[in-house]
Amino acid sequence: MWLEIIIIILLIIFLIYKRLTSKFDYFEKLGIPYVKPKILLGSYPGSMSKKLSLREEFLRKNLEFKNHKVYGVFAFGSGDPIFVINDLEILKKITIKDFDYFKNHFNFVEPEDDPLFRKSLFAMSDEKWHDMRMTLSPAFTRSKMRLMFQLILDICERAVKYLENSIKNDPNCKDGVNFEMKDFFTLFTNDAIASVAFGLDVNSLEDNNNEFYRMGKNCMTFSTWDVIKFVMYGASKKIFRLLGLKVFKKEFRDYFYRLVVDAMKYRKENNIVRQDMINMLMEAQSNPEKPHNREWTNEELVAQCFIFLFAGLESVATTLCFATQELIEHPDIQEKLHQEVDSVNEELDGKPLTYEALQKMKYMEMFISEVLRKWPPFTQSDRIVTKPYKIEVDGIELNLKVDDIIWIPIVGLHMNEENFPDPYKFDPERFDDENKPKIKQMSYGPFGFGPRACIGSRLALLECKAILFHILTNFELVMSEKTQMPIELEPVSFPVSIKGGFWLKMMPRK
Repeated sequence: MWLEIIIIILLIIFLIYKRLTSKFDYFEKLGIPYVKPKILLGSYPGSMSKKLSLREEFLRKNLEFKNHKVYGVFAFGSGDPIFVINDLEILKKITIKDFDYFKNHFNFVEPEDDPLFRKSLFAMSDEKWHDMRMTLSPAFTRSKMRLMFQLILDICERAVKYLENSIKNDPNCKDGVNFEMKDFFTLFTNDAIASVAFGLDVNSLEDNNNEFYRMGKNCMTFSTWDVIKFVMYGASKKIFRLLGLKVFKKEFRDYFYRLVVDAMKYRKENNIVRQDMINMLMEAQSNPEKPHNREWTNEELVAQCFIFLFAGLESVATTLCFATQELIEHPDIQEKLHQEVDSVNEELDGKPLTYEALQKMKYMEMFISEVLRKWPPFTQSDRIVTKPYKIEVDGIELNLKVDDIIWIPIVGLHMNEENFPDPYKFDPERFDDENKPKIKQMSYGPFGFGPRACIGSRLALLECKAILFHILTNFELVMSEKTQMPIELEPVSFPVSIKGGFWLKMMPRK
């Protein structure tokens, strides 16, 4: 009896092993160089086992294969083969010239496992994606950014008052006050998204126990158990479902659904207009001249607000954290920004910052561009092959099949010395009027490339510039005894973060 049970268990283990490793010779058969995988952990076992950050491990592997136009890696969990494209011309074809062959993102999550995420613009496919993109595009034009700017400005001014009060109430304020910037910027970004996307006026800096902040933070915090769930989901969706697990908790979906639908109903009944994303979605739903005949459901509209929070909260906060980290490491760059900020304030002559004045700040633009080059919020982007496609790679004719996965190695492109000499040096001058035209096309893409580039990039940049302007107007940023130098990246962190936090001292400017 026991012998039969043991044999059955061993047989099951063997069958699972064979299934998970069945694709490991995929690239060898094609003659494509590849990163050797480990079962369940794929080609990046260091990040999955908390030895390295995903950014470090991905970058290390990418630089190892930088002389290959295309190389292969394997996904964690499922072991699916993925083509990583290093060649700029091939990337241009995939993301722009031959976009119709690579329209869609890889959808890790199936509709039944998280319908809200799958109905977002990021996860939509083919014509449905195109129609939703057309629906949302008017919300992110320059004219709409001007209208949303006042909402962001209000949050910035409130954030500066919070910093000023914190310094006044600190007994050691003469020597500067320690701040952990990840906490601060996450609270700031949360309030900005709450206002711009959901029409909510929350003050998380004063009350970080409010429901919107708690829901957003819990949704974006990935524990070790969450990583295990993702691996399990990739390995076997059937087992995942049999165990009654969910990718995102139901309470998140229910909360955001109720929040957006109730807001739309209330505004419609009371004829309320507010220049935010909910208003844009309501206009799109009722617009008689919309560019398509599709009727969006409430759940599809809610999904756009949800992905706005999911994609924008941590990525903008992390970009701002690395921006301040670079400012304290490079006082000369901070001084140049102080001079530009002072010049703008002098022209404003005591009036509040305007959208036009912020957009004219050349050095601020250069600085943010370099932050996004060195510290892009996302390690890579992806595409799925939607129609059979042939490319010539190092003398090999490569036949890509429908549903093959493509990775665009954003951090690899940014940190390749052939694209950006001395890539680990932080140098905003790369993006001045003289050097910017020399940057190779397709070598820089913190928000992605082509029609599927991030639709919210303008708003993200606006948030970053606005809060940095207000901070630099009022404060000098210096290292503290808690500042992490040299920095060490946190393993299993999304987006990338540093061990010990982003600590600095903030001192009122004289």
